[in-house]
Amino acid sequence: MAYRGIFPVVPTIFDERGALDLEGQKRCVDFMIDAGSDGLCILANFSEQFVLSDDERALLTREILAHVKGRVPVIVTTTHFSTRICAERSREAEALGASMVMVMPPYHGATFRVPEGAVFDFFQGVSDAIGIPIMIQDAPVAGTPLSAGFLARMAREIAQVRYFKIETAGAASKLRELIALGGEAVEGPWDGEEAITLLADLDAGATGSMTGGAFMDGIRPIIMDHLAGRREEAVAGYARWLPLINYENRQCGLLAAKALMLAGGVIRCDAPRAPLAPMHPAVREGLLDAARRLDPLVLRWGK
Repeated sequence: MAYRGIFPVVPTIFDERGALDLEGQKRCVDFMIDAGSDGLCILANFSEQFVLSDDERALLTREILAHVKGRVPVIVTTTHFSTRICAERSREAEALGASMVMVMPPYHGATFRVPEGAVFDFFQGVSDAIGIPIMIQDAPVAGTPLSAGFLARMAREIAQVRYFKIETAGAASKLRELIALGGEAVEGPWDGEEAITLLADLDAGATGSMTGGAFMDGIRPIIMDHLAGRREEAVAGYARWLPLINYENRQCGLLAAKALMLAGGVIRCDAPRAPLAPMHPAVREGLLDAARRLDPLVLRWGK
């Protein structure tokens, strides 16, 4: 059975000193499940994965998967430039109970890229190491062009490549082309980018969305209505939640989910890790104002 619905990114919770807060992390996960997540994604860019050590990544993978304990499927991000290390990370995630891994094409810094043939071989090598699906994350941060035709080819020819998170400009058009070219080999055409293009992407055939982690109770009904053929209800729901979605995507980024969780008593500290700067007080107030108008569970869960 294909995974579909809302699989938000789990933020990484730190304490005031910048250390991992594992108890806060577990409360965060419990809230996200209670808010209606169909599954979760850990160690993504919105999890601040780039400020974590390898040991911390391994610890978070173990602790979160053990705490979720099969309540929902968990996607583990295992991106690395090295085929070998990405394959090892993916194998370890599978052994710990991951349902899927999410991987970006190999890149490093502003200029280190590999050509299309090497990208294919990279995903083939990761696929050969595991028995769970791979989601290819197609996002601008990698700086690697991945045409719809190339993605469809990997879906057809690489056993575990089945899911695609499309976050590029014109995501809906790319999803539509990918579905047309890949057919049944494209098990999961998904969008991301905090659901800022969700309605157009659902219209194009998306069956899942990887959003921010704070208000799944608002976004999930939009997805479910659309998948059930109730487009007018989906349009109305999207219009209602779009101001908050927009505020997260355009003003707050990866800080939004933790700020809302702090306001609702889910966690005790919403600080990012240096050198990321904390949220400006005026931005925080704008985010909270947009959220209070909708009364999402995140503002009530811990009180």
